[in-house]
Amino acid sequence: MTLSGPPTTTSDSTTLAWRVLALVNLFRLLVPLLLTVLFLTITPSPVGQMRPAIFIGAATAYFLFAVGAIWSIRRRSTPIDVQAVLGVCVDVAIIALLTYSSGGMGSGLAAILVLPIGAASFVVTQRLAFMFAALAALAMLVQQGFIALLGHGDATDFTAAGIVGALMFIVALGVVPLSTSLRESEERVRQREVDVANLAELNQFIVQHLRESILVVDENDSIRLINESAGQLLKRGQVTPGTLLGEVSPRLLYLLGMWRKHSYDWQLSSLSVLAADGGSVVQPHFVSLDQASKGPTLIFLEDTTLIAERVQQTKLAALGRLSASIAHEIRNPVGAMSHAAQLLAEDPSLTPQEKRLTDIITSNGERVSTIINNVLQLSRRDSTRQERIGLNAWLREFLTEFRQTSQIGEDVLRFNPLSRDLEIRVDPSHLHQLMWNLCENALKYGRDPLGGSSLEIQTGRVTGTERPYLEVLDRGPGISAADAERIFEPFFTGGKGGTGLGLFIARELAHANRAILVYEPRVGGGSIFRLVFADPQRWEMP
Repeated sequence: MTLSGPPTTTSDSTTLAWRVLALVNLFRLLVPLLLTVLFLTITPSPVGQMRPAIFIGAATAYFLFAVGAIWSIRRRSTPIDVQAVLGVCVDVAIIALLTYSSGGMGSGLAAILVLPIGAASFVVTQRLAFMFAALAALAMLVQQGFIALLGHGDATDFTAAGIVGALMFIVALGVVPLSTSLRESEERVRQREVDVANLAELNQFIVQHLRESILVVDENDSIRLINESAGQLLKRGQVTPGTLLGEVSPRLLYLLGMWRKHSYDWQLSSLSVLAADGGSVVQPHFVSLDQASKGPTLIFLEDTTLIAERVQQTKLAALGRLSASIAHEIRNPVGAMSHAAQLLAEDPSLTPQEKRLTDIITSNGERVSTIINNVLQLSRRDSTRQERIGLNAWLREFLTEFRQTSQIGEDVLRFNPLSRDLEIRVDPSHLHQLMWNLCENALKYGRDPLGGSSLEIQTGRVTGTERPYLEVLDRGPGISAADAERIFEPFFTGGKGGTGLGLFIARELAHANRAILVYEPRVGGGSIFRLVFADPQRWEMP
């Protein structure tokens, strides 16, 4: 990034001076035209009546000089001081001739010199400006002297010539400090323009190179600003400002609408967006840029996958200590209660009511033992041993085992590989536990009510990133929109008899292997649980 430096005084003053000379040259073009019109249209003519030939010649020469000066001023081929001196000399000579041919000071044409002298004083130094004023005053006195020699005019005209000469000095004296003030103002304006341009360029550079992904959306849900990292997360490429947010990420638009409607809802902390590459989960944070929370909104996109990896070591240490306490302090008493209930149930003298109570003790003891086992499995994540395995071959072996254990046929749980040679890097024991949880949930909650072939395992590659994935699909009743945001929370269950830890443990096991597990509703009814694996080449150690 290159920032512009502050403008130099010489450059600013020169630009302003050439601009002033261009305006004076425009004045030179208009004056002879106006005087010629007055000379030709009014009778008796107020100008040129004493020497018409000299008047017409001087006006024509003045106009031709102005036309020729246009090229010189535009190209700036002549040094500015030379251009100013030449212009003033021509102005003084021509206007003196025009005044003489019009009868002297009584014509009032001498006052035309005020503008050229003032403009020249703005461009040149004070000493040179006083020289111009002296030259103009001398020219007026000389032309008036010629008129007096010819017997025209009167003595008061010399007084008028002297007054015009004094006026030239006053103009020169007053314009010099004014020109200095204007130059300083021009420099300050240009400095601020450069500062604003540099600040805008710096802001753009910072926004585009931030590690954080940010975008700004206006009240019409149109993207006004988005940096490169946000474009990669949402669309895996550059997003043009002005694009509708719904075209880039309908899910993010939905979450923005919820936030605007409720201002702030604690449930938003658990809502997320799946990145465009399907390899990470993004947590949006919204900040209103106006007081109404309905207008422009700043959105921060947080890649929770990276954050989760940093938190895991602390979490695993705490879980390890907790699981050890659970194993020693809870498991043994629960086992003793379950064993006592089993012994009590063998008593033939128990009444049906007492038998039902022993069954309740036994079933709840088994449920507590299941929760303990799940937590212990979760705590062992720190011992991840990743291996390269062929996903399709591994799944065939797994499904054979699962079908035999669950006593189901291939018509109930089908396997549909969409891609061959899918190689992944994962801990096989973690993948086994994860898939077992997903398939058990699918059998328990995702069976087709009509009894059709409803469960399916599908593998393939994510379009664009080519990351391998597998999906568990069912045609069950699906998951409500309210519950879909919480199914991966620990101890949340939408059915009876579950511990609420299956999906939570499945997602944690996925994170341990740098994969992500997400849920999507299935078109036509049902659910899709998609497990997207990391690129096996990316994590290969040298």
